[in-house]
Amino acid sequence: MADIAGLLFPFFGLIFIGYLAGRITRQPAEAMGWLNTFIIYAALPALFFKLVAKTPIDQLARMDFVGLSLLATYTVFTLLFLIGYFIRRNSFADATIQSFAGSYGNIGYMGPGLALLAFGERAAVPVALIVCLENAMHFITAPALMAVAGGDKRSPLRLSGDVARKVLTHPFILSVLVGFLAAFIGWHPPQPVQQLVDYLAQSAAPCALFAMGVTLALRPLKRVPVEISYIVPAKLILHPFLAYLALSSFGSFDPIWVATAVLLAALPTATNVFVIGQQYRVWQERASATILVSTVLSVFTVSLVLYVIRAMSV
Repeated sequence: MADIAGLLFPFFGLIFIGYLAGRITRQPAEAMGWLNTFIIYAALPALFFKLVAKTPIDQLARMDFVGLSLLATYTVFTLLFLIGYFIRRNSFADATIQSFAGSYGNIGYMGPGLALLAFGERAAVPVALIVCLENAMHFITAPALMAVAGGDKRSPLRLSGDVARKVLTHPFILSVLVGFLAAFIGWHPPQPVQQLVDYLAQSAAPCALFAMGVTLALRPLKRVPVEISYIVPAKLILHPFLAYLALSSFGSFDPIWVATAVLLAALPTATNVFVIGQQYRVWQERASATILVSTVLSVFTVSLVLYVIRAMSV
């Protein structure tokens, strides 16, 4: 267990440093704008391109892997929606955001750095596939359900067009598609270009984790919803368990791929859940509280997941 603690210390340490910086310097939230732009439009896309471009094309076509990972994610989503809407009697919109809070993990900012740190380069492809295709699925699901809830007033044609544009132009997805193409044709960037890509990729995890810590500091815990009592365990415990169950029962995958999917499923609630709630003015403060609580508790649950993975691989 000590080696796992040592593995996670720099990872969560960067989040904590960002949190301290946010609490001490008290910069406005707008000050994070350019750092987030760098992370989303430069650093993480460079990392995804680098990982995908040097991967054999047959490994990149494992849509069965992504499908089973999504099955686990949306099983949790559906369960939480049913609890929120039918048992807790929340509105359709509230139940939707609650379901995202329990199934949409922080796979973009936390996933690549942690998986590569824990499992090495062999985790590169499953990370890229899950991050890009799961995010794409969430980008489609959120506006579709909010349209049903009445929170999105766009016409069906405009809504579908906006969703398609958002998915197809997202930097993560574009970088993976370019990486696919590079892997398919066997193209290798010139040395100066490759060096730039390497510099950007190396900055992705530290910048993303620091930014996440600052973001948590700027959204202090004001209101703890009762729903946290089952949403957070669903995200941190049930989701990785279902990911393991689905991928080990219905597919034949490299154990590192299964371990990577389980680790990504164990990550805390994504900050994008707050963004979605803010966009539709639904469950905003409580989404922020869920992100903070799940992130703090994930220090222990992610450690436990890694310990179980290592124990099972011995």
